Formats: sequence, C-alpha cells, structure tokens
Amino acid sequence: MNQERYSRQMLFKHIGQEGHRKIENQHGLIIGMGALGTHLAEGLVRAGIGKLTIVDRDYIEYSNLQRQTLYTENDAHEALPKVIAAKNRLIQIRNDVVIEAWIEHVDYPFLEQHGKEVDLILDATDNFDTRQLINDFAYKHHIPWIYGGVVQSTYAEATFIPEQTPCFNCLMPQLPSVNLTCDTVGVIQPAVTMTTSLQLKDALKLLTGHDIKPQLTYGDIWEGDHYRIGFSKMHQDRCPTCGSRPHFPYLNQERQNYATLCGRDTVQYKNKNISQEILTTFLEQHHIHYRTNHYMTIFKFRGHRIVAFNGGRFLIHNMTQPQQAIQLINQLFG
Repeated sequence: MNQERYSRQMLFKHIGQEGHRKIENQHGLIIGMGALGTHLAEGLVRAGIGKLTIVDRDYIEYSNLQRQTLYTENDAHEALPKVIAAKNRLIQIRNDVVIEAWIEHVDYPFLEQHGKEVDLILDATDNFDTRQLINDFAYKHHIPWIYGGVVQSTYAEATFIPEQTPCFNCLMPQLPSVNLTCDTVGVIQPAVTMTTSLQLKDALKLLTGHDIKPQLTYGDIWEGDHYRIGFSKMHQDRCPTCGSRPHFPYLNQERQNYATLCGRDTVQYKNKNISQEILTTFLEQHHIHYRTNHYMTIFKFRGHRIVAFNGGRFLIHNMTQPQQAIQLINQLFG
C-alpha cells in the first residue's frame, strides 16, 4: 500500500490505518453510471476500495458531459458504453483497483449472479422500479444499500441496513416526488455533488464499521435548504420487504422483453437471438446505413435512432410506449 497516497484520509480520526485496511478489503456495487454513479465510483476508487462492480445499460451522449464527470467529448463521439469509459478512466486514476464492468439492464437474475457477494450497494439510478428491486434484493441477502436521488437543484439520500433499519418501502411516503427526472426537468452539477457527498460519507462509515443513523437527508442546493428526518420508527410490520412476513414482490416479477426508460423517450427491447452479425448482415441487405464499434451498432429506421448492443438489447429513441417498439421491430425484422 502506498502510505503517502492515502495519508490524509488515514489522518482522519474516524478512519485511521485500520479503517483504511477495511476499505481496501471491501467490494462495492454501483448500479447506474450516470451523474451519481461516476461521482461515486471515482470517490470510492480514490478512497482505496479494493473492488468495484459497475453496471449500466446506456451509452455516452453529449448531454451527459455537463454532470457525468468521468467522461470526455471523445467518449460521446465514439458513443462508448458508460461502464467501459468509466472503467478506462478509473484504472487511470488507480491501476491496482479491480473493476468489473457490465453493459447490462439490471434485473433480478443479474443481481443474483453479480450482487450476492458484495459488501455494499450504491443506488445511482433514476427510476423507482429499479430502486424497489435493489431494496428487495438487499433485504433478502442482508446487504446494506444507499439511496440517492437528484433532480433540478434538489437532493435526497438515505442508507438502509437490513435487520437494523426500516427499508425503502417504509420510508417512501416521506420521500420527495419520484415522478420527475433530470431528462424532463433538468439538473445542476452542485445538486449531484451534494447527493454523492452524502452517499460517499455513509459509504465510508459502512466500509469502516461505523454506525449510521437511520435518517433521510434532503434539500435544495439552489435555495440553500437542508433537512434531516429520522426514520428509525417508521418500520411497518406488514411491509412486503422488511416486515414480519417478507415476500420481496419486486424479485418475483416476470421478465419483460420491453421496458420504457424513465424520462428518456426511449424504449428498450431485448432479443438475444439477434446477434451483431445477424443485425449488420440484415442492415446491409436492406441498404440501411449504420456505424458500429466493439459494443454496439447504431442506425436509423423510420425516424427512430436505434442502438443495438451485443447480446440482443436495443434502445429505440424518440418513443415512449412498448407497443410502439413492438410494431417497429416487426416492421424492421418481419
């Protein structure tokens, strides 16, 4: 270990050398590599975490660069998957960190395969359903997780520890509105930084074995408002996730081939039988212009920009309803 690299962190009385050794032996999972995810990943790598698993289903666009700090204009020009560009940058920051990067849509099978052995899950998503999935999975497998929400100039953060705190479901009535996203009403960088500062603070506490008060922190960085609400007494015995008879409903939902991306006017379609080779052959036969890299093929069809990832996952832009995607895919492939 490079003692000088982490000297200022180890001088902090609540971490020290012993706390830093604990951080080095921890494995974190970050779900989403957008604004929150890039800040969280960089913060944990710089703090010395031993291993990170990062997952995101999307690629880099120019609109991301205002707040997603690991990415460059070249990444956007190349339309690199977020986790690939993030991994490249994180290794440049610290070459001894272990990074597992997955270009995937997060569902229960993914978490079962890649999430059961982690020490901490960090929420860097932008949609309610994925947070409910994280909550159920974390409480089923007794893994602490840290919620983070940011939109416009507002921020919210809370840490959930199975068998110690009420879960996300119990707290939900107190949460700020979950109907807005940065893709519909915007977001400013200071609100992102405030959210991830709170998440990283709690992550360091968990990774070094310190207690965390069950409290929701939220506010508006533009207006200068900042609040904290304790939720230790909000536990609901009938809660389907942390109640006396948990049945984890979000882990039992049927897998869908179609999903709407929150606030993005984009529908995701999955068909593992459509390989990149099959797709590009089809596009060439029908004289449809495309460009490709190691991870995806990008083309336009009937006014829609379509990004096809390896493994048969498609993002269809300028579309909001799965039924529209079904019709377009049928028109495209018959």
